[in-house]
Amino acid sequence: MYKMAAFPALKNDLILRAARGEPVERVPVWIMRQAGRYLPEFRATRERHDFFSICRTPELACEVTLQPIRRFDLDAAIIFSDILVVPQAMGMEVEMLPGKGPHFPHKLQAPDDLKRLKLPVDVDKELGYVFSAISLTRHKLEGKVPLIGFCGAPWTLMAYMVEGEGSTTLSKAKGWLYKFRDQSHTLLAAITDVCIPYLVGQVEAGAQLLQLFESDAGLLGPHQFAEFSLPYIRKISAGVRDGLKQKGLPVVPLIVFAKGGHHSLSELAHSEYNVVGLDWTVSPIAARQAVGSHVTLQGNLDPCALYADKKDLEEAVSGMVAEFGQGPWIANLGHGIYPDMDPEHAGFFIDCVHRLTQKPL
Repeated sequence: MYKMAAFPALKNDLILRAARGEPVERVPVWIMRQAGRYLPEFRATRERHDFFSICRTPELACEVTLQPIRRFDLDAAIIFSDILVVPQAMGMEVEMLPGKGPHFPHKLQAPDDLKRLKLPVDVDKELGYVFSAISLTRHKLEGKVPLIGFCGAPWTLMAYMVEGEGSTTLSKAKGWLYKFRDQSHTLLAAITDVCIPYLVGQVEAGAQLLQLFESDAGLLGPHQFAEFSLPYIRKISAGVRDGLKQKGLPVVPLIVFAKGGHHSLSELAHSEYNVVGLDWTVSPIAARQAVGSHVTLQGNLDPCALYADKKDLEEAVSGMVAEFGQGPWIANLGHGIYPDMDPEHAGFFIDCVHRLTQKPL
């Protein structure tokens, strides 16, 4: 692993300043899934390598991470990986099936299946390839923009481990919360115990921000969210901050994105994250009222707005800029970019944000 002091000097720290609530000359912007199937160069890489081989090969993960940085004027890179590397590290097999997405051949069907998990996890051994990819990418970026590391939140990872694949209802995973309440907490705690050192290790490897993805927050009601999601989100922020301090590492900005968690924005804003991400279904004005002025917001253009012609897309971006107002803000989509998006429209979105938020010199 490279020493942090050896990395090239950072030339664009806009997103770091915005995340900390500091003044910026224009709003920084990045795109969730910015390294993905909408880019022809990514599709060309996927034709030669399967998904998890790219994740596990630092040189390939680095190359894919850099593809959107070469193409667009983005203000951050995000390491190419997947939230499901954590269940893999816990001993579960995960396949990425063409046209279907992730699949667990041996999902968790009953509490006895928890015995199959390989715990505790040696994060350096099981996930060291991610750390190597981060260190390599920090060097290859040559200081152009900061590098974001990330992890899935415990509830979202548990949902995949129990469902065995994506689901619109998460009925099996939510069934666990009702039928196997104590065992659900045992599983969520075990996942948390992997996430914390995994995120600390990413910073040690060179990540300059961290994002926690609670992608399935919206399928929990407020009471279930308060019991089965929020406590673990908070344990991660506290554990990561403590872990970084113990290692003498910089306490980097933390972002939490709980998709659909509108009912708990205030609680998320008081969970020791610098940034609260918004999906496209919540008003930035209402979100700012809920979170107060002490955190930065991130988001939240509807990804489908990128299907619009450029005139309408610019109007949508302009409306978003107006709604976020003067509070600290990082521009993004309200969820990941879709595979059939036109890259030219992604670039136009990025340029619109810069142009419409540039402050006079």
